[in-house]
Amino acid sequence: MKEAAPILAQFFLAMFIAVVCIPPIKWLVSKKLPEGISIALVLIMMLSFLGFIGYLVGDSIQSFSANKETYSAQLEANLSGLFVWLNGFGISLEGLELASLIDEYGLALVSRIVGGLNIIFQQFFVIFLSVIFILAEMSSFPEKFAKAFSNSQEKMIHINRILEKIRHYLAIKTAASLLTGFIVSISLFFIGIDYPFLWGMLAFLLNYIPNIGSIIAAIPPLMLAFIQLGPTAVLWTGLTFLFANTFVGNYLEPKFMGKMLGLSTFVVFLSLIFWGWIFGSVGMFLSVPLTMTIKIILETNDKTLWMAIMLGPDIEVDEQKEEKDQQALEEK
Repeated sequence: MKEAAPILAQFFLAMFIAVVCIPPIKWLVSKKLPEGISIALVLIMMLSFLGFIGYLVGDSIQSFSANKETYSAQLEANLSGLFVWLNGFGISLEGLELASLIDEYGLALVSRIVGGLNIIFQQFFVIFLSVIFILAEMSSFPEKFAKAFSNSQEKMIHINRILEKIRHYLAIKTAASLLTGFIVSISLFFIGIDYPFLWGMLAFLLNYIPNIGSIIAAIPPLMLAFIQLGPTAVLWTGLTFLFANTFVGNYLEPKFMGKMLGLSTFVVFLSLIFWGWIFGSVGMFLSVPLTMTIKIILETNDKTLWMAIMLGPDIEVDEQKEEKDQQALEEK
């Protein structure tokens, strides 16, 4: 997988996007629209939305790159004022080259993060084509599956159950990430920080990365808040991210996600390292969906159920056994 990472990463990303697109396509088909037209409408809406997002983000990236020298000058001026204020309390930082350190490492980090967004949008064309071909094959898959396996009906039930849980996870996670990005964009706009939409988009994307994603997303706007407006803006920016991640990540998301898709914190951390090592930045985005897929597959077999239980949080153990017993009763 690591050797084939450039291909597999795009393929897995296309697969998960296709899984998310299936419910609206089925809804349009239920309204008597032909399947081909339904697929085309969903893809056009998705492409239009992403094109609009890409235009706004690309414009912000170009503007940020063009103003990097200006931000460096503002940083030195703000730090000079900070040094004067600290000298009033008897604290001297004259020998510390803080401005050069932040300029060399801090702004470089921001530039790399912003540049990473640009790479994601550049690769999306190939991913989008893959999504088209996957959705085009969707209608013929059940017939192929029936001919390929003798007990196809039982296996198809398991596959549908897996896809339904993955769709549930991705739908809730996407909605939570959109809400997080919206809160960040609106708040930073009123605080007065440049490129609020860019930082909201960064918060939306990095919210898919567990544990560290929200922390990384907060670094660039916090630095820019200090450069532009000073310590007070840093405080308000920090409170914005704290509220967004506490309210959405710790309250709304678990409430709607439920416990059936839970993973232990240690497993989430390990999956982040493992899939990030294999697929790079894309693997970090897909770490939880990929691990959730493995966990759901393990749940469908009595011999591997114990592994799925070990991957889940402690509170899930009894409920998972009850769910498995209920599924066995329904199949009988």
